[in-house]
Amino acid sequence: MKNLAGLMKQASQMQQKMQDMQAKLEAMDIEGESGAGMVRVTLSGKGEMKALKIDPKLADPAELEVLEDLIIAAHADAKRRLETITANEMQALTGGITLPPGMKLPF
Repeated sequence: MKNLAGLMKQASQMQQKMQDMQAKLEAMDIEGESGAGMVRVTLSGKGEMKALKIDPKLADPAELEVLEDLIIAAHADAKRRLETITANEMQALTGGITLPPGMKLPF
């Protein structure tokens, strides 16, 4: 019975740590960029786009396709950074134990 009580306590502590980590990640702003910083995208910790900054030099209608590509690249960069931060936080929380493939955080 003592082992079961200890296991339940550990599970409860792990759940609290997971909730704390999620709150920390949700409060983060992650920035990605492309075109040597001419396009910047800011994502929330949940992956929602919060801001988009475009260097005025790119506002040439003849270069619209380039601008569109740079926005997509900046978003991808920010998303990749968010995934790296999330993975690092999860690894720190679980002591290096990785989740099974396909299993992700609840957000």
